[in-house]
Amino acid sequence: QVQLVESGGGLVQAGGSLRLSCAASGRTFSTYTMGWFRQAPGKEREFVGGITWTGISTYYADSVKGRFTISRDNAKNTVYLQMNSLNHEDTAVYYCAATRAVPRPVNKYEYDYWGQGTQVTVSS
Repeated sequence: QVQLVESGGGLVQAGGSLRLSCAASGRTFSTYTMGWFRQAPGKEREFVGGITWTGISTYYADSVKGRFTISRDNAKNTVYLQMNSLNHEDTAVYYCAATRAVPRPVNKYEYDYWGQGTQVTVSS
């Protein structure tokens, strides 16, 4: 069992940056691939990016590639999402999720544990 708690959301101007954190409970955090998803009002929850359990490999949706960076600190049971060059289309509730699926899960149904989400609003 893994419990996830996101933080770091807020209101930011277009072009600005935010860093989200996801703190995990449990001693097996380091064995999970972690993903970030987001959901805008009236839209489906979509994949943003993921990081393998070693932290060596990351992968991203095309819409955020080059702007967002995922990292993890297994000693702190925390995964991060650094978001730069934010625009209005990035406004959404952001969720972190955990899975043992391999190799690079991008489908929300492949993830077993979810946080409660944190709101990111980008003003234009």
